[in-house]
Amino acid sequence: MDRNTITGIILIFIIFIGFGIYNSNRTNKVFEQAVEVAAADYAKGDLENARAEYINALRLKPSQPDVLSKISEINLKLGNTGNEKPDTSGIPQTNAVVPGPISTPVKNDISQYGVFAQAVTGENDFITLENTLLELKISLKGGRVYSARLKNYKTFDAKPLILFSGDSTVFGFNFFTSDNKAVQTNNLYFKPVTDQKVYSVTSKPESVVLRLPAGEDKYIEYTYTLAPDKYMVDFNVTFKSMEGIIASNQNSLTLDWKMLIPQHEKGRQNEETYCTINYKYFQDDVVGLGTRQSKEVVKTDVTTKLSWISFQDQFFSSIILTNDFFLNASLSSTKTLTSQKYLRYYTSEVGVPYGTGSSNSMKMKLFYGPNSIPILKKEGMQLERVVFLGKNIIGWINRFVIIPIFNWLNNFIGNYGIIILILTIIIKVVLFPLTFKSYQSQAKMQVLKPMVEDLGKKFPKKEDAMKKQQATMDLYKRAGVNPMGGCLPMLLQMPILFAMFRFFPVSIELRQEHFLWATDLSTYDSILHLPFSIPMYGNHVSLFTLLMTASTLLTMKMTGSSPGSDQPGMKMMMYMMPIMFMLILNNFSAGLTYYYFLANMLTYAQNMISKRFIDSNAVLATLEQNKKKPLQKSKWQQRLEAAAKQRGIKPPKK
Repeated sequence: MDRNTITGIILIFIIFIGFGIYNSNRTNKVFEQAVEVAAADYAKGDLENARAEYINALRLKPSQPDVLSKISEINLKLGNTGNEKPDTSGIPQTNAVVPGPISTPVKNDISQYGVFAQAVTGENDFITLENTLLELKISLKGGRVYSARLKNYKTFDAKPLILFSGDSTVFGFNFFTSDNKAVQTNNLYFKPVTDQKVYSVTSKPESVVLRLPAGEDKYIEYTYTLAPDKYMVDFNVTFKSMEGIIASNQNSLTLDWKMLIPQHEKGRQNEETYCTINYKYFQDDVVGLGTRQSKEVVKTDVTTKLSWISFQDQFFSSIILTNDFFLNASLSSTKTLTSQKYLRYYTSEVGVPYGTGSSNSMKMKLFYGPNSIPILKKEGMQLERVVFLGKNIIGWINRFVIIPIFNWLNNFIGNYGIIILILTIIIKVVLFPLTFKSYQSQAKMQVLKPMVEDLGKKFPKKEDAMKKQQATMDLYKRAGVNPMGGCLPMLLQMPILFAMFRFFPVSIELRQEHFLWATDLSTYDSILHLPFSIPMYGNHVSLFTLLMTASTLLTMKMTGSSPGSDQPGMKMMMYMMPIMFMLILNNFSAGLTYYYFLANMLTYAQNMISKRFIDSNAVLATLEQNKKKPLQKSKWQQRLEAAAKQRGIKPPKK
């Protein structure tokens, strides 16, 4: 690396750091101005504008306790007692969800609920249904799962991992009665059929049965059944003697399912990247709203039958499945929230078939658990596809090559850092026959580099660039070197690199696994926390990312003899690419950057070994011998000259 390149890199770092400090100071100033304006509006009694300004301040600095407290205080004064639902129709326009419950309040006029009037009020008690893996709290209000705790997992700050809790979720049926009363079961009180409050599943499945009364021997019944050592819950809904109550022209009901997704991982940016909604078409493929979404609100209307829908983050999912099919669904994901406690706000309105008769049953399932491919695969219905491993050949490599090797190594080795090391060695050994040709080509070109430089002196003018290129290609040809010979083997390795890019960030096996200084291989490692944030880079220094960058520059320095690499612009581009990857990957999985570092070092070692098989004297002897022979024309060149001859064009004299 020459002096100009080093100077350029240093200047770029200085610019990034300077911009980071400037941006941080500017953010602080704008934040303080917004808080001052909000405080002035609050003092004048203009609560609506004060709340809007406080929300704007939160967008600049989320999770500020004083500001959140002020918003909660204003909400109370404006009549939002914490039991009201934000106007979800306004989320795409405001790009914000005010933290708090999202369940819909029940109005005092109970006459509007008709036969369900007796269920408007009740005791909001809870029933616990648990096994060794999962603990569910089921609320009598709405008869819904109030919280789901995964017993074998913790959040990044060692708290119990709860997929959702409290009124941060809505789950219930919406329909009209025959006398045109709008019913939302999420806000009505169910009654348990027994007085048992805790169900501990050990040797056999246990069931919780709740009923929403609608008259004598008329009710809607929810049955939750949990088996031992399972994350899947059977959820059966029975409409008993509801003819004449539910409108006779209704052949479907709407299942309303909404959820605020809390943050569980240290690397929020990385976790947000993999938040999405997936769904499976009935007897068809799995699709979704996509990861890495830049839009604040993403919506889709699915007009055909579905088998399941998943609300998921980086490592965990809540999934609703049906034994039959859902008719349709309207789905949305909102990105920007005013509370840093949450990552996404998911909504779904699902069409569920409803038939006539005295008793209608809907058999569904609820999965609350990790995005673990072995666990999901056992449940069937292609649930493992919620783990996005890449499309086409990338996904194929991950599913049928990387994951089987990774799982096999995991049977014998308990340290995931060692597993990644052995996995990298296996991949490099398997690919070595391909890469050896590339290394040979690069080594031969290194031998010829002084002669190529002499040609540059022979043709110094810009107008002689074509002659210089032709002379260089003739030189390579006489020496028996194909300058493009190293490209195809390297190209064949690219799918492996992309497969690893997809595999490590979504591999739950790496979650909270320690290795060397990295406390969690599924997120970034940090050896230094910066008092400011650098654009693209972040506010921390990842050592594995630095090692990856240094090893990349080292291997590029060794192989920097490719055609055109000695040109100033090309050389700068070669060295800028690793720097750009360093900025981008600083917030990525430590397992990923650790793998890239290992791959670079093994590449360097293989390159050094391969050079020992190249006899520079033999390459020069071949060149001298071929100089005495006429240069054989390629078949392509022969065809070009033949075509030119037919048109009466004489070939140029040498």
